[in-house]
Amino acid sequence: MLRATYTRYILKFKQPAGTSRGILTEKETWFVKVWYSEQPEIYGLGECALFRGLSADDTPNYEKKLAYICQNINTLMLYELKGLSSILFGLDTAIADLNNGGKRIIYPTPFTEGQTDIEINGLIWMGDKDTMRQRIIEKLDAGFHCVKLKIGAIDFEEELDLLRYIRKQFSKEVVELRVDANGAFTPQEAPRKLEELSRYDIHSIEQPIRQGQWEEMAILCRNTPIPIALDEELIGIEVSDKSKLLDMICPQYIVIKPSLLGSFSGSWEWIARSQERNIGWWITSALESNIGLNAIAQWTAYLQTFLPTGMPQGLGTGQLYTNNIPSPLEQTGSTIRYNPQVNWDLSQISF
Repeated sequence: MLRATYTRYILKFKQPAGTSRGILTEKETWFVKVWYSEQPEIYGLGECALFRGLSADDTPNYEKKLAYICQNINTLMLYELKGLSSILFGLDTAIADLNNGGKRIIYPTPFTEGQTDIEINGLIWMGDKDTMRQRIIEKLDAGFHCVKLKIGAIDFEEELDLLRYIRKQFSKEVVELRVDANGAFTPQEAPRKLEELSRYDIHSIEQPIRQGQWEEMAILCRNTPIPIALDEELIGIEVSDKSKLLDMICPQYIVIKPSLLGSFSGSWEWIARSQERNIGWWITSALESNIGLNAIAQWTAYLQTFLPTGMPQGLGTGQLYTNNIPSPLEQTGSTIRYNPQVNWDLSQISF
């Protein structure tokens, strides 16, 4: 008989992480464990990566729902997981892990054998101008060829100065620049700000205006001087509305975050619809611990075996926390690699 349990875990940021939605110092998450009662020593582990204020399943009775699902794991009906993206992500990961022998292998590929790696972008969190400048220098010195800046929290002219600073030293052929506004612009000011940003050869901007404004976003995407990537816009969208959203807005890119978009199956639905419409995409983590990041990285490597994007992925969040779960995931410069010679250390997790 299949058994399941869960535990809450608080991840602590090494440094405050600034976004246009505020400053983060810690991140709540939940781990789920599944096993067969006949072999309790072999178990699968997953992360129900709830993101407060962003996840569609961020509700006051979240833990109650998670407890119910674990208690009824053998009789659970698929409809009972509807709308519970982070829980589905955790269960999908844990069950795949169990089916592969309980070794934290979710999608076996050459990546999990240490034979390939994944190129990632360097993430620059918001901060004051001098702090952000220093973080940019560190990423460039580390060998990143793609740098993503969070914008929208400090003075816009100072953010332009930072972009100007990078472009004075590195052309777009040397360093790819992405920016993420997290919906910080109003529809009225967005066209002007996009025009100013375009002077610096920006690869793309994620979510320039807040989600839910389909008509305004569609107008932006039709007239933008910079390719626009939808991010928060995709969260909580029903299956029947996914094609409708893409057809109406016609974005240049979409950003795939499995823990927020209905796990791997829900994320694949977005990718498949985007492929049909020649819309580009890349995969990004959403501040998961190494448990969730491991699953997303393995899924990304699996997709790249038959559907390569040729673009850096957003999977460089494993070094953000002081108390992350030690794992075989290793970030070296601008790549992430799985080292099968390194064992998982799960001593920090207590069920």
